Amino acid sequence: MRAKDVSLATTVGSVSLASCVLTASGTAGHGAELADYGDLRDLGGIVTKSLSAFAWAGNAAPRVAPAGVSMINAVGLAGPGVDAWRSHGLLELRSHGATVVGSIWGRTAEEFADAARAMQGADIAAVEINASCPNLEARNAIFANSPEATAELVRVSQVAGVPLWVKLTLTAPNIIDVASAALEAGAEALVIGNTLTGMVIDIESGRPVLGNGGGGVSGSPLHPIATRAIFDVRRALPDASILGVGGVSSGRDAVAFFMAGANAVEVGTAGLANPRAPWRIQRELRRWMAQHNYATLNEIRGRAHG
Repeated sequence: MRAKDVSLATTVGSVSLASCVLTASGTAGHGAELADYGDLRDLGGIVTKSLSAFAWAGNAAPRVAPAGVSMINAVGLAGPGVDAWRSHGLLELRSHGATVVGSIWGRTAEEFADAARAMQGADIAAVEINASCPNLEARNAIFANSPEATAELVRVSQVAGVPLWVKLTLTAPNIIDVASAALEAGAEALVIGNTLTGMVIDIESGRPVLGNGGGGVSGSPLHPIATRAIFDVRRALPDASILGVGGVSSGRDAVAFFMAGANAVEVGTAGLANPRAPWRIQRELRRWMAQHNYATLNEIRGRAHG
């Protein structure tokens, strides 16, 4: 089979995507920053850096540092706010023909509702609810550690008027309960997962390398952790739509997520190291499928479940 005969089209909830490879929130900016490196129309979608209803400065520098083969960041959800983004970043993305998924965050459920309301009428395919960002008013608790809190975010975000995807954390005490609550509240898809909390210390200065102290660890070491989470959620919720995130740096990594049960994958840290990575991974995935005589993703999705 030839690579060009392989279809990477997929469906996430009610959203049909031309490709199963998207960018991950926080790694492709708010606008068309990646347009110089590839055709944005060729990707399944651009997931924006998370936006609140208000402008937010984020954390003190330095915000990003290497962590062995991983990366650690504490950017702090910096962004211009939804209204400003709609006037600039969204227009740039749509001018390049990108399929856009708007990621939102807030410190409270009310702020999520405000961000979702600000997304009303935007030319986007879906809203990704960043439920795995810290709840600053609950001593840095993570919303997605709680089924009840996650369900509340979904309910208040319905005001956006578009399909809702919910970004979960790999550290949830019971990710199945959280995923079930999100779907029952009206989410169309689950995004699994997000960074893991960590810290890197400069042993010469004796101080953390990030201005915020700790941060989120991402990169290839997260891949097997995310794979297990995807597998477990797919086994428990066979009809759920799942986007896999965490350490996808090659086409083979994407294949593993699909075999675990994902409908699509998001590329994050690999794209920060090389902005052309989403397109490269897409090509590698298509070649692997052709070499193994798979014409569609349905032929490999969930194969690990027997």
